[in-house]
Amino acid sequence: MDNTKHTPDTAKEFAEMTARCRDIFVKKLSDYGTSWRVMRPSSLTDQIYIKARRIRSLEEKGEAAVNEGIEPEFIGIVNYCAIALIQLRLGSGEAIDKEEAIKLYDEEIASATSLMLNKNHDYDEAWRHMRVSSFTDIILQKLLRTREIESHDGKTIISEGVDANYMDMINYSLFALIKLTYGD
Repeated sequence: MDNTKHTPDTAKEFAEMTARCRDIFVKKLSDYGTSWRVMRPSSLTDQIYIKARRIRSLEEKGEAAVNEGIEPEFIGIVNYCAIALIQLRLGSGEAIDKEEAIKLYDEEIASATSLMLNKNHDYDEAWRHMRVSSFTDIILQKLLRTREIESHDGKTIISEGVDANYMDMINYSLFALIKLTYGD
């Protein structure tokens, strides 16, 4: 048993978690190709909502009928949000090749990581003092905001658009994965 204490390092931990998510994304590309290219962003929002509701259900019930925990669901949220950002950029359409999909995925994750680093600097790692269940609630709130913006054809008066909400959901999911992996 390793008795060394984990020293928090947000950039390093974030890179580890994004690598986990990317690995799943790449493996699913091998299994399914880019079949997600037919999905509209609003359908992806609903997929993310299903994953977030399952996480909340598992948190509240403390048990799962299907033998999968909440970590795969947070990974799914990261990956579906990245896909949604790709779809916002390209629009739904024909399949793209695997290499292009990975390149676009990496670009979206890099943008979300840059946003996290900037916000984390300003908020002084406040996320480390939050509960995973709070991340779940914030993700659900951002999903409801996204659905509202989508019902207004993406137009807002003062608020950020759906892309900012997707990026925030990526980051909160990655924070949850870090906390689930390393604890408080």
